[in-house]
Amino acid sequence: MKKIYIIAGVLILVGIGLLISAAGDMSTYSTFQQADKTGSDVKVVGHLAKDKEIYYNPTEDANYFSFYVSDQDGEVRKVILRGAKPQDFELSEQIVVTGKMKGQEFLASELLMKCPSKYKDEEVFLQKES
Repeated sequence: MKKIYIIAGVLILVGIGLLISAAGDMSTYSTFQQADKTGSDVKVVGHLAKDKEIYYNPTEDANYFSFYVSDQDGEVRKVILRGAKPQDFELSEQIVVTGKMKGQEFLASELLMKCPSKYKDEEVFLQKES
């Protein structure tokens, strides 16, 4: 057997392994209620509850950031992220937190934000002209 066939076979197996591991990360979004039932890591999508407290004091603990998120069902829960507060956090339109429930709080290991489009005002302006 030629070496090229062995190398190609190994590369194909590595590619299949990468696809399988990536497929395991493609999960659906949950709500806080579903996250409370599973006990494992889930992704919760929602909006920042701007009427609730956003706490971040880098002089006290730079790796503690807490805020409140309203999920798709309208349930509001406190989210604790062990990390720094992202820039322009308050401007986010949508938030995706990955983590698990601990009591009444959601312990996030990862945070993704959908920020407003820089073209949003321009789109509104174009719609008004028509």
